Amino acid sequence: MNQPYDSKIDGRAAAAVARGVSRLFLRNQIVVQPEVSLRNHRRTDLMGINDKGEIIIVEIKCARGDLLGDQKWTEYLDYCDRFYWAVPSDLDWRPVEGEAFMPERTGLIVADAYDAQIIRPAALVALNAARRKSETQRLARTAMRRLMAIADPELHLAEPGW
Repeated sequence: MNQPYDSKIDGRAAAAVARGVSRLFLRNQIVVQPEVSLRNHRRTDLMGINDKGEIIIVEIKCARGDLLGDQKWTEYLDYCDRFYWAVPSDLDWRPVEGEAFMPERTGLIVADAYDAQIIRPAALVALNAARRKSETQRLARTAMRRLMAIADPELHLAEPGW
């Protein structure tokens, strides 16, 4: 029998995976922001930058149907040097090894709320210098805008179109 989709459960699972990935990345000098909008109107689950200036995007999948049904993920590749899939430990991640998921290009992380492990490293496919500069500046401005909103909740910082 099919179980009804429960976005609350999926949302909690995604938050747990994001937390574990964030902890793993921080230990490896990668800092991330959740829910970062790209210029192509897509939104990443996590977007970060490492100590070398490489941009990393992580797409979190907590349900098999969501993983298999995602048709937009390749649109993220033009905005990062490395791309990872992140899944909870109880999700069958074998489909990510299939050709459609570009295992030669994409990495795989298995995570829970406390930690994560890189199962397959993501290949480095370097952005051109102009794109890297633009995306780094956008990521920095997004992080700063969010910090401003935390520091002063009365600020009305509209989501800019950058």
